[in-house]
Amino acid sequence: MVPRVVILLCLIFLRYVPVLISAATITLDSIEIYKTHDWLPSKPTVYFLCKGENKTFLPDVKEKHVLYTFKGEESWQPLTELQDKKCKRCGFYEEDTLKDDVFDEWEFCASDFTKPDGNYIHLKDKELNATFLCPECVPFGNASHHSTTSQNSSGGMHWALIVVISTVVSTVLIAGLVTAFKYWQKRKRQQEQARFLKLFEEDDDIEDELGVGPLSGVV
Repeated sequence: MVPRVVILLCLIFLRYVPVLISAATITLDSIEIYKTHDWLPSKPTVYFLCKGENKTFLPDVKEKHVLYTFKGEESWQPLTELQDKKCKRCGFYEEDTLKDDVFDEWEFCASDFTKPDGNYIHLKDKELNATFLCPECVPFGNASHHSTTSQNSSGGMHWALIVVISTVVSTVLIAGLVTAFKYWQKRKRQQEQARFLKLFEEDDDIEDELGVGPLSGVV
């Protein structure tokens, strides 16, 4: 019974846990900037940044109204990683001497990737148009899409799943402890019985040697 429960628990975790805790890699598929923020006629230095992380410079992006496409294998890729239910504050910026200019910044979430091919297009009017790629994020996006239609129901199912998993884990743990305790008791009884029989046999041997046993008077 216990092995079957363990197998069922493992299957549940393999199905749901990766979706809940795994990190998905985000790459930049293409970008087009519509303007630069420097008044001087110079090439802009564009970079991507998520709060708390390092800047990722885009060395090829130097001209406005030019669509730059990427393979995802560039030395500066990937841009970042996203987790389910955990968004990041990210954006595109233009480096400046005094203060860096902002193309756009937003809450970047794995649930944004709702298309089957794993693409997400972020458009900022008069600033830029960027396409991100994350095939690993598609399950997150689909889950978010379904949850918008039945948020309360899915939330209840989520908590129900947690309760079921917790109950199964507790049951398996308790069953394992009870089984181990019973086995220990059985082994202890067997050892005590073996020790008692050994002592009884030793007493018989001593009595026979001394001639005081029940058969000592028999000729």
